Amino acid sequence: MHFLKEHLSDYKYSWINEANFTGEASRRLFNRYNGNQLLFVLNLYASVIDGFTIPMALTIEDRLMNQLPVEAKSEMSVLNWLRQTPALPVSNAY
Repeated sequence: MHFLKEHLSDYKYSWINEANFTGEASRRLFNRYNGNQLLFVLNLYASVIDGFTIPMALTIEDRLMNQLPVEAKSEMSVLNWLRQTPALPVSNAY
């Protein structure tokens, strides 16, 4: 499933930068507040997990917004962190 802007929670994302985030993750600096980049990373992560659902995407979104360590600075390091982190419940504190 391909996740869209409409699937995301009500975090305050910036949608000004309409840069094309395509292909593979890179060492490009990850900005969790850039909605387009967050969707790019979320969809890359979802593409390697069979049966990925919207509730799972919301859990990952919540994790990226609230649990991502400062050491995870690039798209590649964010994806590596996601692969190593067990699923977390979705936070109700938006």
